[in-house]
Amino acid sequence: MFTGIVEELGRIESFGDHRLRIAATEVLADVALGDSIAVNGCCLTVVAHGTDWWEADVSDETIGRTSLARTAIGDPVNLERAVRADQRLGGHLVQGHVDAVGEVVDPVPDLRVKVPAALNRYLVEKGSVTVDGVSLTVVEPLDDGFTVAIIPHTAAVTTLGSKRPGDLVNLEVDVIAKYVERMLAPFTGATTREDPE
Repeated sequence: MFTGIVEELGRIESFGDHRLRIAATEVLADVALGDSIAVNGCCLTVVAHGTDWWEADVSDETIGRTSLARTAIGDPVNLERAVRADQRLGGHLVQGHVDAVGEVVDPVPDLRVKVPAALNRYLVEKGSVTVDGVSLTVVEPLDDGFTVAIIPHTAAVTTLGSKRPGDLVNLEVDVIAKYVERMLAPFTGATTREDPE
């Protein structure tokens, strides 16, 4: 579980044969094998590490569902360690389970993201959404996506400040909305969302 508050910008060092290597320092301060670290919002497991790098194995499901396969050597990535029980929950409950990939339409400060139609019903005004691992508040739900306001601090300490139209971002909608939909489905006759791809 994560909060969507990015701790560090890491850099892709290598990605091949389902093994991802990332340069980082801050998130490695207390790292142990088996720990979870979110990379652009995708929960990955530490399988090897040194003083300034760590590695994770990336499954076919993760490659197909996220934007990680489209990253290049040297690309910055948002990193966050799993939350501890004694920490503040500064963002919202983030699982690190990417629902779909969205496309940037307009850059910061008023970031607009186009999303697969199946995710639209989980986007509500002032609700939470995770974009590349960053906890954000929906300003306006749209027919094909949403807008969020990116403050200068967030633009500076995450990858969102450098996003341009056409860039792809990992999306995770609020898990509570998904659970509520699932629980109410037998009473409303509604079906739960289809795979957004």
